[in-house]
Amino acid sequence: MDAQAQTSHADPVIDVGSLIDQGAWPFWAKIYVFMAALAVLLDGYDNQVLGFALPAMIAEWHAARSLFAPVLAIGLVGVGLGAGLGGLVGDRIGRKTALIGSVVLFALATGAVAWIHDISPLLILRLLAGIGIGGVFPNAAALAAEFSPQRNRPMAVALTIVCVPLGGMIGGLIAAAMLPAFGWRALFILGGAAPLAMAVILLWTLPESPRYLARRPGRFAELAKILRRFGHQIPPRARFIDLTEVSDSSKPALLAIFSPFYLRDTLILWGAFFFNLFAVYSVFNWAPALMTSMGLDLASASRTVAAYNFGAVIGAIACAWLIGRFGSRISMVLMTILAAGCAAVLSVLSQTHPTVQDLTIWMALHGLFTNGAQTTLYSLSAHIYKADVRTTGSGTALAIGRVGAIVGSYGGAALVDAGGSRYFAALTIALIGTATCLTFIRRHIPRP
Repeated sequence: MDAQAQTSHADPVIDVGSLIDQGAWPFWAKIYVFMAALAVLLDGYDNQVLGFALPAMIAEWHAARSLFAPVLAIGLVGVGLGAGLGGLVGDRIGRKTALIGSVVLFALATGAVAWIHDISPLLILRLLAGIGIGGVFPNAAALAAEFSPQRNRPMAVALTIVCVPLGGMIGGLIAAAMLPAFGWRALFILGGAAPLAMAVILLWTLPESPRYLARRPGRFAELAKILRRFGHQIPPRARFIDLTEVSDSSKPALLAIFSPFYLRDTLILWGAFFFNLFAVYSVFNWAPALMTSMGLDLASASRTVAAYNFGAVIGAIACAWLIGRFGSRISMVLMTILAAGCAAVLSVLSQTHPTVQDLTIWMALHGLFTNGAQTTLYSLSAHIYKADVRTTGSGTALAIGRVGAIVGSYGGAALVDAGGSRYFAALTIALIGTATCLTFIRRHIPRP
């Protein structure tokens, strides 16, 4: 598609928003979305690696399970801080810069865990890793959204964020193989080395978001080069605007998301993230310990959580497809109600003596529906907020969601001690809360 230029000025003016939204999805744009997704994949591994290593660390350090609740919680505090800060930084200095800085931070902090021997330094390192992990989400989601045409955006964002559970699934399989052979420290060494290598690749090959560059005249030459790579005919001395993705408010991004246009959806989106991430991180952080308390060995517990993450990958793709057919309201509410139903079944099942196969099947289904809604929350937030406040809006919603994850981390230890029935009953209640919030969001992705 050729750029549409106006002639009211000496230099042609090109609306980048219309060019991207209404054009094709070029090969190189798909490659850049894929690169953002790879960063999220490694982020997902590092996000869950402590949960996989936790039973072995408890045994080696002869520590009570409850002593690790503050570690899990402070990591989530870090993720919340990182999501909020990462969103602000991404809107101010660029999505690419914020993404790479976040990847480097969580890589260094995760890798350092391999050399510690007690809980005190673990607290500091998981806080730092959490800040880096949190900074990845809003910037990767924004890049995926802003490299994609409007019709492909929900799927692009979902396929990027689905790499969180995909990274967890791969981590579960790696943990099942590496823990017996190499011990838990090897998991953290891998979690440090791979993201550092990825950061170098991103630095040299990933461009900045075209919509971000369209608001910075000093970088118009860089933007023209990207658009030409995408196959657009860009005249020399072209100037750029983005008419479709700029908020009406002239306030700073952090204040703009509370303007009358956004306020209702901002608050309700926060509630949806809060309840959903309570459910998700209760599984990420405590499901391996719960499964071992129910009699499973470490390898079987890791495979059960890997099944949860495998279901999550399928669920994210399925929910993104449903959104493309029916819009986000009915699709996401339905997925969340089904997730609550699976948690209720697991609550009843755990009162008996379930087999590994039964737990694996129902955990996979629970992961499918829970994370189908969770990953598409990022697509929804990318739709709710326009480009000039997108990473701030998404980042603050994710930061509030981490408060729910922190509550799940602190409460998870008590729920595990109380038994599987109460653990899964709490997840059921949280998911009903998620469905309720999703019902009342105003600016859902419409049905085509």
